Amino acid sequence: MMLRAEFTTEPFEGEGEPPAHALAARDCLLAAGLDPDFGPLGTAISGDREQLLPALAEVLDEALAAGANRITLQVTAEDDRV
Repeated sequence: MMLRAEFTTEPFEGEGEPPAHALAARDCLLAAGLDPDFGPLGTAISGDREQLLPALAEVLDEALAAGANRITLQVTAEDDRV
């Protein structure tokens, strides 16, 4: 099953370099062999359930450890039967 996830990490820090918690989240996905769409207001990623779910668990852990105080996550199952 394919999944699409979108998440934001907070606090936002305004202009300039992305905060450490956002970079930590991105780096978890890259380390898992995924290709995230990393942006200033959030990150989107699609992948196979077996690969994406463990990577998202790591994202939550690493982002919190790097200073995130809130993570908003939305996961959608992409129906490939159409």
